[in-house]
Amino acid sequence: MKPPIVIIGIGELAGVFARAFLRNGYPVYPVTRSMNINEAAQNLPRPQLVLVAVAEKDFREVMQTIPAGWRSQLVFLQNELLPRDWEAYDIESPTVISVWFEKKKGMDHHVLLPSPVYGPMTDVIAASLAGIEIPCKILSSEDELVFELVLKNVFVCTINIAGLILPEGTTTSTLWEKHQKLALDVADDVIDVQEFVTGKTFSRDRLREGLVAGIKGDPNHRCKGRAAPGRLTRVVKIADEAGLQIPMIRDIHRRLMETRLMS
Repeated sequence: MKPPIVIIGIGELAGVFARAFLRNGYPVYPVTRSMNINEAAQNLPRPQLVLVAVAEKDFREVMQTIPAGWRSQLVFLQNELLPRDWEAYDIESPTVISVWFEKKKGMDHHVLLPSPVYGPMTDVIAASLAGIEIPCKILSSEDELVFELVLKNVFVCTINIAGLILPEGTTTSTLWEKHQKLALDVADDVIDVQEFVTGKTFSRDRLREGLVAGIKGDPNHRCKGRAAPGRLTRVVKIADEAGLQIPMIRDIHRRLMETRLMS
């Protein structure tokens, strides 16, 4: 019998990973909000890995509760994730996957692109997902991981923030075909923020190419998700702290605030 895998948070994506792990022969143990995580750690002191599958907004709260015995086995999959987010909790070498597939309630998973993964548990993650026909892109360095995380952040924040001022239901293909300048201006602003947060400089051409690849991978994806307003708020807050101009995103933020005041 293979060692168990713990999944913290049981949402749609967690369900996909659970099925992948089970298909690969790993027992899966969920940790939900109603459970005592320390008791779970006492019962499962040596899991194969611990997948933190909570939403971005819940990441910090959950990280404050991770038992000591699980800290070396962590796997992260959140959007808006960067090294500073796990380093803040003295986590040195987690496994991280930048998820490029989606799972919505009542529908099977849909792959946009191979999902980059890096860290000690890469083989387990990649082999398990391959068993349910989800491809991974295995990375060879932390620098590659940081670039892939930034790319995913650029994609998600660009389509979400641009979608806030476009007609309801606007898809990524429509964004690119009819509002390309808006998309590129928002993306440039997001890249400014990502470079500040990481302290690194990235090839904007490569990031733009990755943005287009994501759009082509799921042309019918709706731009504005439920998390879009929160993402806009977080980006503006970071830009305020850094003194960044981000003119297009600030214009979107201003227009939305004016609309809210008038309503």
